Amino acid sequence: MTGGGTTGVDVMDVDVMDVDVMGGGVTGVGDLIPYIAGALVIGGIAVALSRRREYILRWCVWAVAVPVVIAILHAGPGGAAALAAAVGVVCAAEYGLLTRLPRPDRVMLATAVAALPVTAWLAPAQSPRVFGGAVLSVALVPLFAGDAAGGLKRLCLGVLGVVWFAPLIGVVLLGPAALALFAAVSVADITASFGGRLLGGPRLSPLSPAKHWSGVLTGTAAGLGVLALLDAFTPALATAAAFGAPLGDLLESMVKRGAEVKDSASWLVGAGGLLDRLDSLLLALALALLLSLG
Repeated sequence: MTGGGTTGVDVMDVDVMDVDVMGGGVTGVGDLIPYIAGALVIGGIAVALSRRREYILRWCVWAVAVPVVIAILHAGPGGAAALAAAVGVVCAAEYGLLTRLPRPDRVMLATAVAALPVTAWLAPAQSPRVFGGAVLSVALVPLFAGDAAGGLKRLCLGVLGVVWFAPLIGVVLLGPAALALFAAVSVADITASFGGRLLGGPRLSPLSPAKHWSGVLTGTAAGLGVLALLDAFTPALATAAAFGAPLGDLLESMVKRGAEVKDSASWLVGAGGLLDRLDSLLLALALALLLSLG
């Protein structure tokens, strides 16, 4: 938008409090707490009845992580920026290791990814410029290294990392909507896994042969149901949950198959790595941002 006294165009002249993609009944993170607590309890009962160790361990991770995430987000945009930056650094580290990027590339990628949510908090109008700088800085590492043999691969993997993790700025810009989307995607993820195993049917994609269309449909229905329960069922969030979540999962599957690894890491009990748990959320955030920010 062009200001009356400016000579340039601010392509992202948006304040973190001006983005409203929530339903009318939810105005803050605190309003979501009772619903998310109820979802955790119901989810705990469901996974206990399933008796599957994988689901039980996942629920235990969420039972510990969700209160921490809520407490940080409740602190406001600064807490959201700190959380997104920390998550971005961990995801970038896991991605760099599984794709076997050299240490300088990994350090630059983590630094660039961490800078994006901080910029979205302190100077959101500068986010496009900082994003461009992040892409350029990561691309220049193999160039300055003079890597004739593997430089192109390093450049492509580094730029992909920036683009993939940049949507974490949505944790800052979307406010409570990001938490609602996180809850919807998390429920959709485990429901899709359970539904696909139970119902079977046509396979979803060669990128992830264990997944079925039945799982995608049951997961999508569950995710949309969570958004409705949280009074956050809007076109932007519904589209993000329905399409961004499964596509995000397939994107990580493609990356892991290319790297010939099963999980992004092994430090998160029952879940591999953090990237394994947030792959669906990343593309969902990207879609929510694209559809919400004018």
